[in-house]
Amino acid sequence: METLSPTAARPPSLLDLAQPPGATPTVARQWTGRAQNFAVAWHQAGPAGSSAASESADEALLIVLDAPVGIAGAGTDAEAPARSICILPPGAWQLDLRPGATCVVLSSLREGVAAGALNETAYAEPDPRIAPVGPPWRALRNAAEVRIFSIDSIAAPKDKPRLKMLQTATLSINWVEYEGPRDRHALSPHSHTSFEQGSLALAGDFVHHLRVEWGPDADAWQDDQHARLGSPSLMVVPVHTIHTSEGVGPGRHLLIDVFSPPRADFIAKGWVANSGDYAAPETAAA
Repeated sequence: METLSPTAARPPSLLDLAQPPGATPTVARQWTGRAQNFAVAWHQAGPAGSSAASESADEALLIVLDAPVGIAGAGTDAEAPARSICILPPGAWQLDLRPGATCVVLSSLREGVAAGALNETAYAEPDPRIAPVGPPWRALRNAAEVRIFSIDSIAAPKDKPRLKMLQTATLSINWVEYEGPRDRHALSPHSHTSFEQGSLALAGDFVHHLRVEWGPDADAWQDDQHARLGSPSLMVVPVHTIHTSEGVGPGRHLLIDVFSPPRADFIAKGWVANSGDYAAPETAAA
């Protein structure tokens, strides 16, 4: 395994799968991107609908956007309405996408597991600074059931009015949605030392601002990046990279931030809507 200094910079993954403006899909489309600890599988049905499969050793998280998606597996049949987030128990699931439906499946990746992702080669060598997924959090209720949440019924925290946050046993997400451009005078540049952040754009255009801090070796310095991506797209931010995302242009913007393992710091602040449904690994046996 390669040895990296605490502040060594890896390049971000920037996957832009947006269609040309005004294009209408006539067939089903799908793609997968990944980080070291999680995979993002995006599916869009054509006019006749389509099906997709999901299989995970841990709970998976299904995001349903604009039309219902049927869910079948483990003797269960359910229908997830538009603008819902579903927690799928471990195992194999079949997804029935209605005509024009778009959905995304998020799942955690254990060490060494491949995802067949477009950016798979970026993870041929793991980054040892990234904490592993670790033991799953324990679901305290309805662990064997498909749990469906309407995003519009989830209240944002009073101190974070734009965030709607949920977790599974091994993942957590931020749902950030707003109209029009983001206020350029109120961005939030920050970095992470032990985990990657996935920023999944599902509506609107974004400029992802990325900066690598200078170290003592000037030959290792990098220019800032201001990467513009449409929707759908996925950016995966490496550790020790300062980043912030700016929605640009008119219209709706929807960005899902993805983390694995769950953000224990956000859970401790009371920002995760369903955190009461889980026990942290260190308390699971209590």
